[in-house]
Amino acid sequence: MNTYSNTPWDALEIGMEASAKRLCRAEDFLVYASSSGNHNPVHLPKGDHDGDGEADEPIAPSMWVASLISAVLGNQLPGPGTLYKGQNLRFLGRAHAGDELTVTIRLAKKKPERLAVFATTVTKADGAPIVEGEATVIAPKTKLSFAADDLPGLTVQRHVHFDRLLELAEPLPALPTAVVCPDDPKSLGGALLAAEHTLIVPILVGDEKKIRETGVEMGVDLHPFEIIDAPTDSVAAARAVQLVHEGRAGAVMKGHLHTDDLLRAIVKSDGGLRTRRRLSHVFCMDVPGLDHLLMITDAAINIAPELHEKVDIIQNAIDLGRALGVEVPKVAVLSAVETVNPKLPSTIEAAALAKMADRGQIRGGIVDGPLAMDNAVDEDAARTKGIRSLVAGHADILMAPNLESANMIAKQLTFLAHAEAGGLVLGAKCPVILSSRADDDKARLASCAVAALYHQWQLNQ
Repeated sequence: MNTYSNTPWDALEIGMEASAKRLCRAEDFLVYASSSGNHNPVHLPKGDHDGDGEADEPIAPSMWVASLISAVLGNQLPGPGTLYKGQNLRFLGRAHAGDELTVTIRLAKKKPERLAVFATTVTKADGAPIVEGEATVIAPKTKLSFAADDLPGLTVQRHVHFDRLLELAEPLPALPTAVVCPDDPKSLGGALLAAEHTLIVPILVGDEKKIRETGVEMGVDLHPFEIIDAPTDSVAAARAVQLVHEGRAGAVMKGHLHTDDLLRAIVKSDGGLRTRRRLSHVFCMDVPGLDHLLMITDAAINIAPELHEKVDIIQNAIDLGRALGVEVPKVAVLSAVETVNPKLPSTIEAAALAKMADRGQIRGGIVDGPLAMDNAVDEDAARTKGIRSLVAGHADILMAPNLESANMIAKQLTFLAHAEAGGLVLGAKCPVILSSRADDDKARLASCAVAALYHQWQLNQ
């Protein structure tokens, strides 16, 4: 809790100083753009400031920098109760996201009617001044103090983790991908967008007439892309699987067909893409405000997996985490509580899975459970409950008890916490990209980036 006290007019003396440091963050510039209405792209992440077609580090808005002066005046000297009368500014340089700024004010004059004149400066870490000026304020008459404990927190809806995945996948060779039934604008558009970003080389498998009609409807040229005619959904799914066996495709991507129709071809014992590993689905979630990517499994395939199936589900998720750059993924096996309770079977299975990981039956990550949702993702919640664990409060992967709970977690994060979600099916001979009709372009791109990174990781094993 921050407590602020002021220095009343009578206690002010010439030469008094106050200062504060502030790290410039791109999130601050986004909040400023939203509140001020100033959407100048030079101040926003991914802006092109010099017209060279490349994104540059955002420049701190000058008036945002100037507002840091008012923070020192209002919080420190004179402090609470201070009111602005005037401010002149000279901008001598620019700050960027990542710069640390120091704001300094010094009382230069006292005038009648409680007017206090302060010299104001803002400097960068190397001492270079970027703002100079003079502030005139009405100083408070009486002593005041207050605790700033009732300000609401702000979360910027930025998806920096998906941006990182796209950057990691960018230098990789484009992954040949069999796109099954891309005969609606969403699925065809997602495949073509991924191709534009050099994530995949789409092979369009489905009703050729419908695919071409969709291309005409969208106004896109499909001549650069191979189209394999398959009159029905089941035939298209089977042909996509065959492309993988032929070595022509390194991934399969769901288009405008039911997930069951696609998976039926993949899990066939004769001619499918099954391996010894259980198939499972992983949601990769970019949650605004969370400092790392969050994975949730299994929310789409295994309805009520048994213990031995959960071993494969966790192993699939750990492998994906490692493919995405997490050196040692931390897996929280979830239940309603964090203690073993014989009346809650999920707690017994969670404890067994944690011990199986200790004994090397699950490799490459750290597994702990049972953990409740709060102490799996929040360090303070784990500390409050006295949980000592490498996973508690820092989980990279959430292993839910069943499909229902995993799906609810993912949908809550998407629609209440404004998370983006990319999905991938693992455990087959190649990654399977599952897209939802609700996915936007960023989510579809992220799913393709995840598939490309996982495919590359598999090749290196």
